[in-house]
Amino acid sequence: MTLALIYDFDGTLSPGNMQEYDFIPAIGKGNREFWDNCNRMAEENDADPILTYMNEMIRQATVNGVSLRREAFAESGRKVELYAGVESWFERIDRYGEKKGIEVVHYINSSGLREMIEGTSIARHFRKIFASSFLYSVDGVAYWPGVAVNYTNKTQFIFKISKGIDSVYDSKAVNRFVSEQDRPVPFSHMIYIGDGTTDIPCMRLVKEKQGHSIAVYNPADRKVGHSLRQLVEEHRVNFVAPADYTPGSRLEEVVHAIIDKVAADDRLQLLEL
Repeated sequence: MTLALIYDFDGTLSPGNMQEYDFIPAIGKGNREFWDNCNRMAEENDADPILTYMNEMIRQATVNGVSLRREAFAESGRKVELYAGVESWFERIDRYGEKKGIEVVHYINSSGLREMIEGTSIARHFRKIFASSFLYSVDGVAYWPGVAVNYTNKTQFIFKISKGIDSVYDSKAVNRFVSEQDRPVPFSHMIYIGDGTTDIPCMRLVKEKQGHSIAVYNPADRKVGHSLRQLVEEHRVNFVAPADYTPGSRLEEVVHAIIDKVAADDRLQLLEL
């Protein structure tokens, strides 16, 4: 029995946007200046904000002599800060799942950069990192967006995970009919953890398909936590919790309870046979 825990990254596992820890300072910009430029470019050209931020990264790095090699992005990823408890979270949840007879697998579904996430200390815990990424020249230098994961096309990766597809390119297998009970990860065996509005399409999809979704927020910002509770009232998420991954936290308590429920539901189904 397999259960998939699917995470956004920025604002979910990390307090900020991953570019803000190393890349933006390296190009000599402030965070607000960089993102304002990206958003203005998207608005003026009626363009995708993810593609515009990736284009701006290439443009600014080229102008300011900052490396666009994959290794440089990975090095930036090593400087990304994580929420409290994240480092030990995955092994703890895996052990809890094992006690209940469940194999827990972890996925990333992010609009951030795969190359930076791959440089973080937690990258080894993910079966697959679905995220935006660049194409690289023969010299290993990024020159064009290869994958741009925006707020709505994130949902395609939920279906890929359900059907056991790890390829971004493959659009045929994901459209083949596979009954829910025959899928490697039924929707009822999914937990989606995101940080609010940008993850709403995925959180709502998982919830409506009988899985569970959790909206998390920076523990230092209780006002955001209060506003997110509206998502529960609107039936778009199941739970709201601080992004506190330490042992005994509310988030851990909720995830443990969901694992208990999935294990109990599966036992009941076997008794019905």
